Amino acid sequence: MAPRHLLLLLLLMQSVWAWAQGGSVRGRVLDAGSGDALVGVNVVVPGTNQGVATGPAGDFELKGLAAGTHTVRVSFIGYQALDRSVTISGEEVVDLGSLSLQPAAIGMQEVVVSASRRPEKLTEAPATISVISSRQINELPSFNVGELIARQKGVDYIRTGVLGTGLNVRGFNSAFNPKNLQMNDARLSTLIATGLPLGPLSSVVKEDIERVEVVLGPAAALYGPNAHNGLVNTLSKDPRTSAGTTVALNLGNQNVFSARLRHAQVINPKLAFKVTGEYTRGTDFKYVDTVYYTNTAFARPATPTTPARPAIFHAAPELDLDRDFNTVRGEAAVYYNLKEKSDLILSYGGNNSSYVAQTNAGRNQIKDWQVHYLHLRYVSPRLFAQAYHTWSITDETYAINQRTQNYLSFVDAGFSDAEARRRSYEEQWFGTSTTAGVALKRGALFRDNSRRINGEVQYNNSWKGFDVVIGSLYQRDMANSRNTYLFDRDGDIIINQVGVYTQVEKPLPGNLKAIVAARADQHDRYGFNFIPKAGLVWSRNDQAVRLTYGRGIAAPTILNLDGYLFGGLLIGNGEGYTLSDGTQIDKLRVETINTAEVGYKGKITEKLYFDGNAYYNVSENFLSPAINIATQGRRVTRRGSTPMSEVVPGTPEAGATTLLTYVNFGKVDTYGADFGINYTFTNALSLAANYSWFGYDLDKGDLKNDGNKDGKVQTEIDLPINTPAHKASLGLNYSGKKLFGSVFGRWVQAYDFFSGINVAAKANPTLGIRENARYGRTWNYGPLGGFVNVDLGAGYRFNDYFSFGAQVTNLFDTEVREFVASPFIGRLYSVEAKVNIPALKSR
Repeated sequence: MAPRHLLLLLLLMQSVWAWAQGGSVRGRVLDAGSGDALVGVNVVVPGTNQGVATGPAGDFELKGLAAGTHTVRVSFIGYQALDRSVTISGEEVVDLGSLSLQPAAIGMQEVVVSASRRPEKLTEAPATISVISSRQINELPSFNVGELIARQKGVDYIRTGVLGTGLNVRGFNSAFNPKNLQMNDARLSTLIATGLPLGPLSSVVKEDIERVEVVLGPAAALYGPNAHNGLVNTLSKDPRTSAGTTVALNLGNQNVFSARLRHAQVINPKLAFKVTGEYTRGTDFKYVDTVYYTNTAFARPATPTTPARPAIFHAAPELDLDRDFNTVRGEAAVYYNLKEKSDLILSYGGNNSSYVAQTNAGRNQIKDWQVHYLHLRYVSPRLFAQAYHTWSITDETYAINQRTQNYLSFVDAGFSDAEARRRSYEEQWFGTSTTAGVALKRGALFRDNSRRINGEVQYNNSWKGFDVVIGSLYQRDMANSRNTYLFDRDGDIIINQVGVYTQVEKPLPGNLKAIVAARADQHDRYGFNFIPKAGLVWSRNDQAVRLTYGRGIAAPTILNLDGYLFGGLLIGNGEGYTLSDGTQIDKLRVETINTAEVGYKGKITEKLYFDGNAYYNVSENFLSPAINIATQGRRVTRRGSTPMSEVVPGTPEAGATTLLTYVNFGKVDTYGADFGINYTFTNALSLAANYSWFGYDLDKGDLKNDGNKDGKVQTEIDLPINTPAHKASLGLNYSGKKLFGSVFGRWVQAYDFFSGINVAAKANPTLGIRENARYGRTWNYGPLGGFVNVDLGAGYRFNDYFSFGAQVTNLFDTEVREFVASPFIGRLYSVEAKVNIPALKSR
């Protein structure tokens, strides 16, 4: 069936199911605090297929109710659900009048959408979910919303500098981690070739974020590859419920300045729009690492007549390291109400940023990297459809590590500084002088002109007591590095992916609910994958216990499959390799994780809310960091069926003596628990405490776990866990009518971190690791973590129009290094002034 025919069929099904004879219930849904109409609120009869969404004025009419008594549930993300009992005696219309929804205080009544791709109460969701609300975002006196992730349970929050923040879930982090899927308004928020989260390249402006939902554990059954061990879903504001103009200014140390604007306006009952914009700049903390470059051309073994001469190590600052960062971003969207129950939304967003980024091969100088998208959505209570185009552009980004080494090789050989700089982007010199040596391709420049097209259709309804979500999607990646870091000599690398997914829920006797979900994906390069999920949830009176199983997959990125870096020194493994002794290196497969989890969420008392989980993971077929497969005197002779002499021009016919690539390996069991407590003293004052524990079991006798192929299994190098065993946080939050503020403390146990060439670990004589000393091409400052951080913030709302806030991050200026290859993070100050101009309300 053609896609357009499928869409028409679903629209017809929606219209038929919505029509029925019987009575009706109507009303209007408002925000309890502001009195504003709420658009898109779900009004349903639980356990049936009867439901509507509120229109532009917050009004609704639920038709086709049979005679009898019904429960009508009104629910909306970020608000407490409201149930009303109504009695229908015939074809009458029952008017419920105005229904006011209260913002969710501590979460038990809150409605979320990320666990099941449809609205449901947080306590009934079959996953561990943390929510960052619009109020928390609004009261954060910083431009960087990522700081709020530190306050969520179960996540490894990392700060890589003033600008950079990120998260990991349940171990196996790295400086190049695409395993936590990030989405904005149902749209992938990832780079095309690398799969990495956009981070600073996102186009979302703080003042336009309605909420952020963080899902812990695999979410791949509904969201696909790379929702491997977590999902971060950012939802933006609807202009019809947030009309007005907001202007915000931030100032801080490290030369931070941020100016942001949001304007939303309702033109008429059918049409509304919003626009946002941001300019942020600053200077990152000082980087103190040193690039160590070895010129092996100077090394000489001993002979009968001459003594040995060792290789010369150079300690030099990174060439042209620019710690200044800046970003320009913004979005625009038009919302059009097609009919009572459906909207058409067209949006565009763009970003241009420059900053320093960490990778497992060294730092990159991001120079004017742009990411844009164009997004069209159709949204109704039963049917959701979308299509969007994402494109990525950069011309001057480069690998600082490689460029510095290239530069030093020319300077050491006697070339002028100007020529050394010019050639450092493309070549490295191997020789002792300008005449005795050879220049080899060792490109440090990264260009990008990649695009991605996505389309998706999703339908949800109820049949005979079963709640069903079904969807299908298509993705087409068109990666193009202009032959700088990908194997794209012949043009775009084009990869297609098709997926279908479904989730079925069935209420059972005894307040139980069963959930079964599955997804099937077909990918041009790594083939077919089936991803199942199942769960059982018991819920009653704001208490819920769940038992779930889920699978996640981490798919090889285009860079893993078709990377071509540093002149062919590092090449992706999308086709497999043959070694000179006949050994076959298989092409990459997906990494898998299977997770069993038990959890409890509930309201212990009127003031106390508890959320806890325990989980057990089995992970297999890890995607390795880049390793040299030409070991033990073997050469690499072929990539797939192509001789290496054709893959890398200049390679001898006998094969390559050095080749870095990626392989699958290993199996490890991990386990842990996360606990969160929220206590509300008053409606304004609350306390939040979180604790997480993580452990693992690795078979060191199984050589399949030998990630670097050195003949022995060493946990630190082969399967680095890269997460603390223990971490905890405690926060006190106050949000009154005028005054707001928070005190937040975070403790992270010390832990070792290994990622490619980057090491942050305690001394280990067996591995030759010393603290505060050189290790390979980088400097080891010792383990990460091992600190207690305290953040303090406060603000005041002078009136409905103006507020002012201030924050100190790392109050006691503790010397903190949160991530490998990142600078030491010192104290950060930030002040924010915000002006809100409400929209004029129509009479």
